Amino acid sequence: MRLPRFLDPRRLEGRIVAMCLGLLLAVQLLSFYIIGISVERNAEASISAQLETGERMHRRLLVSEAEKRSDAARVLASDYGFIETIGKGEGVQDVATIKDALRNHGDRIGASVVVYTDQQLHLVAATRDEQVQAFVKLLAPMTRRAKCRGSSDPVQGPNLAIVGDMPYQVVAVPVCTPAPNGWVLMAFAMDASTLQDLKQLSRLDAIIVNNGPDWHSLVSSLPAEAASVLAPQITADGTLFKLNLAGEHLRGRYVSLVREGSQEVGAVLLRSFDEAVAPYRKLQWTLLGLTGAGAAAFALLSIPFARRITEPIKALAESAKRLGRGDYDTPIERRSFDEVAALAGAFEAMRVDIRSREEQVHRLAFWDPLTGLPNREQFSQRLHEQLAEGQPFAVLMLDLDRFKHVNDVLGHAFGDKLLCSVAQRLGQISPSERGMLARLGGDEFVLLLERADARAAQALAQRILTDFEQPLHIEDQTVDIGAGIGIALSPAHGQEVSLLMSRAELAMYSAKRRQCGSMTYEASLDAGSQESLSLLTELRRAVENNELRLFLQPKVDLKSGAVISAEALVRWEHPQRGLVPPMEFIPFAEQTGFIRQLTAWVLAESAHALKLAQGHGFDLRISVNLSTRDLLDQDLPTKIDQLLAGYSVTPQGLCLEITESAIMDDPQRALQTLERLSEMGFKLSIDDFGTGYSSLAYLKRLPVNELKIDKSFVMAMERDLDDARIVRSTIELAHNLGLTVVAEGVETGKAWKLLAELGCDEGQGYFISRPMPTPRFFEWLQGWQAPDLSGETLDTAFADLG
Repeated sequence: MRLPRFLDPRRLEGRIVAMCLGLLLAVQLLSFYIIGISVERNAEASISAQLETGERMHRRLLVSEAEKRSDAARVLASDYGFIETIGKGEGVQDVATIKDALRNHGDRIGASVVVYTDQQLHLVAATRDEQVQAFVKLLAPMTRRAKCRGSSDPVQGPNLAIVGDMPYQVVAVPVCTPAPNGWVLMAFAMDASTLQDLKQLSRLDAIIVNNGPDWHSLVSSLPAEAASVLAPQITADGTLFKLNLAGEHLRGRYVSLVREGSQEVGAVLLRSFDEAVAPYRKLQWTLLGLTGAGAAAFALLSIPFARRITEPIKALAESAKRLGRGDYDTPIERRSFDEVAALAGAFEAMRVDIRSREEQVHRLAFWDPLTGLPNREQFSQRLHEQLAEGQPFAVLMLDLDRFKHVNDVLGHAFGDKLLCSVAQRLGQISPSERGMLARLGGDEFVLLLERADARAAQALAQRILTDFEQPLHIEDQTVDIGAGIGIALSPAHGQEVSLLMSRAELAMYSAKRRQCGSMTYEASLDAGSQESLSLLTELRRAVENNELRLFLQPKVDLKSGAVISAEALVRWEHPQRGLVPPMEFIPFAEQTGFIRQLTAWVLAESAHALKLAQGHGFDLRISVNLSTRDLLDQDLPTKIDQLLAGYSVTPQGLCLEITESAIMDDPQRALQTLERLSEMGFKLSIDDFGTGYSSLAYLKRLPVNELKIDKSFVMAMERDLDDARIVRSTIELAHNLGLTVVAEGVETGKAWKLLAELGCDEGQGYFISRPMPTPRFFEWLQGWQAPDLSGETLDTAFADLG
């Protein structure tokens, strides 16, 4: 008798059917066995976790009960009638009255025993006579613990004790009339109320057991018969153990509550194992039924599946020819479920992969994979097209503020989401029909604005900056964003792609340094331009020809009004331009690195000024500002030490001021330099405190002695109560850290008085004096008198701040 082809093991169809059914049944049966084992293990682990949680919950319930009972004891101890009875003496009648009061109060709150002793813990009265001395003995350690904690309440933990064979919860409070006059102790026999509360909260049963001589039940949330059956099965080693109650499998955990001598009272927390695994057992049987049904269905479906193994493969040959011709769009059909189908799937996968690679190569070449924006290459090609058309356009390059800090603190994944959110915002703001938005890399973006002049470019930059004033909300984090925007115009600033991009980048970095939001390129920004080279030459000549001038601005003690220090400021007296403001050459010096020579000059002149002050009999300290480049110079402490040695000036006469931004450029190197300067004896100050973004994260690590509150807060605090609160909080923070506080921008007598009320140490501003040349400073100092501020009055709201 010939077998059907689908059952003939000599044929491929039969072998496929047999193999599929055999594998299906083997996998399902193995899965059924493994799931059974996993169910039991997971149930054991889950029950263990529940019992551990129940242990903590039971202890918390006992502690809560002890606290409530301690409060009830304090009610008795503070009762006027009770205190009055105690204060009268210790006659027989008074003792009886005390005993009645103890009994009445104990009955109201369910106390088993209420005891009153004198201050020396001698029994005065108790609600019962049995074992009363055993309860009195519990007072001594409880009162000692209370004194060690500096509190009159000795409640600590559940406060359990064993008296006789029974566990009690004991609380004790002192009685003061008004001086300490004795102690009230209340003992509560443990009952099932706490266990019932535990069962309602966690669905766990519990038994309170005693070990003498064998384990036996004292209190239980179960019926007494069940508790007596379970007690002998207890294993008191702190691990999960098995119990059996009328055929039901349980798991238990023993928790020791109190141990005195050989006696021990503990709680056994119980959870039904059968109940825990019941849903999984039902699921197992359901899975077994589905396995049987699946096997039957699989057998029926595998027959036509096997029969289609021999379908023609002409379609695959034709598909291979299409791929050879470069047709990657027509999909390859699967007409069977055999080896030929696998080959068809491989052909289809190859077709999809080839098409995907071509698309990916094109996308990587011209698109940013993170934001989906055009990349530098595509943007450059668009600029080439615009230059070829000859129409005017603007290039706006944007770089985010503090992006590196966001990456360091919140992680690169969060930084990527921030970049995507910024790209989405910029896409909504920029006119897509008149330009292109692209990401160059990192946190840099660039916009092309077609047919635009300087006014249109500035307007777009201002819209972007205004929109960035609204913080971003990402993953429950609120991030304040800001940016510097550089603008380059074609044809005014160049007609080459690289030139326009570099000049827009130069303007962008200049805008970030000056913190002005946006800036259009100009020749003076280019350190390599002829004008910049000329300015650098003139600045070098200014040092050599003694064209720089040292100005001093005094700082006063706001309490005494005495001038105790001054800030050194540099001015450039140019032979043709006159007095050049610092903002016209200090940023340029920072950019070119010449700031280090300027700092050395200011330090030398400040040391000379200190020498002059000593000759005039003034005890002054001069503050000198250090730039970012100065702070990152690891040889700075040695250079300053060598410079001061020539003037015979000690480091204590100088205060070195550092801005928060200078510290944040490279915190590790800055910290090393500051620690060396502090060890040399220099006073260190954080300048413009409050305008940075990470000051508090590093303030506790920096060896600084002083904070300078930025004038933007000081000048606004007379009008704005919030700014006044910020100033007060900053002063309190600094004083709590052992730092002195200097306030910049003291423009009025009212500001002086308010700062003094807030506890600020020193003040600096135009109300005291503008910066002066060194000779005129000493003349001014000789005639200085603190102003009379008695006529200055503070509003009630500001007066309350002090």
